[in-house]
Amino acid sequence: MTKKLEVSAGKSPEIGSSQLELLEKLCNAMGVSGDEHEVRQIVLEEIKLIADDVKVDALGNVLATKFGRGEDRVRVMLDAHMDEVGFMIVKKHEDGLFQFETVGGIDERQLPGKAVLVGRDHLPGVIGAKPIHMTTASERKNKIPLSELRIDLGPEIGDEVQQGDWATFATQFEILGPSIKAKALDDRLGVATLIELLKHAPENIDLLASFSVQEEVGLRGARVAAYTFEPDMAIAVDSTPAYDLPTWDVDGENTLYNTLLDAGPAIYAMDGATIGDPRLVNLLVDTSEEEGIPCQIRQPGGGGTDAGAIHKVRTGIPSVSVSIPGRYAHTAAGLARISDWENTLRLLHAALCRVAPDLLAGERRD
Repeated sequence: MTKKLEVSAGKSPEIGSSQLELLEKLCNAMGVSGDEHEVRQIVLEEIKLIADDVKVDALGNVLATKFGRGEDRVRVMLDAHMDEVGFMIVKKHEDGLFQFETVGGIDERQLPGKAVLVGRDHLPGVIGAKPIHMTTASERKNKIPLSELRIDLGPEIGDEVQQGDWATFATQFEILGPSIKAKALDDRLGVATLIELLKHAPENIDLLASFSVQEEVGLRGARVAAYTFEPDMAIAVDSTPAYDLPTWDVDGENTLYNTLLDAGPAIYAMDGATIGDPRLVNLLVDTSEEEGIPCQIRQPGGGGTDAGAIHKVRTGIPSVSVSIPGRYAHTAAGLARISDWENTLRLLHAALCRVAPDLLAGERRD
């Protein structure tokens, strides 16, 4: 029988070398929607000595429970999705060339020339297109249609690839001063955060950790996870776009930035899929002020997180989203600040320590 690892819930978790090494492992793993196997194995290895109960459901979600102590504990679901955007091979041509489709939201304009990894063996390839020397002036003014792009693996390696294989960007994790550069920061940052919160789970709650699948193609795994857990409240932990770049199409300040780097975790009051429960928004904002942890309110608008599916399950689940801001989402390389990640971890831990049975006793507007 495996001995359960004892961890402290009192001290606020921090980001150090071991946390960065875990994030590197998670980001470099392949986990395109529908094929989250590699990420799931990393998660299971990390939490097997920590959680009181761990199961993998029919869709592939990892559902972990860490029980607290005392009576009338609130059942708090935390969710982070394991999947990333990527590609699927749909047709095989001669000489190791493959037609593919995108999985999740990817801007096709930035695909030509990108290095990719294909299949469980991470076979190296490149997304090829007609060289600029061979294009007409008309062609250079328009994006290349996805139907004209091919993944090129060469004739020998190509023999090992079949229709239905997944592919992802080949970008490797790097630390650039105060920043992290990697693919799949959306949402491996959230996955790494949930693992740390399980290791430092407050004893005043039952922590229900959902490492969910297929968020990028319709918030599918989280809906199933929430139905299983039937929590009292839920927090989706994700990464959200930071468009805090200089403007070139308007004069003056960029006011449509969504979120900013170096401003701390982004709390969602409203997005395209959810209106955050005001009681939970207030909990996070009040905790931020009391603990001196920087935070920001994500600009309302489009997009969404797994909270969009969770809050509609069963009789309704009070939900909110908290995200780490990151630039260049859904491209070959995203960029986020280590400090924003650490402050997100600190805020969530401090807020969970404040959760009490009367938090949700009042009306939603309180």
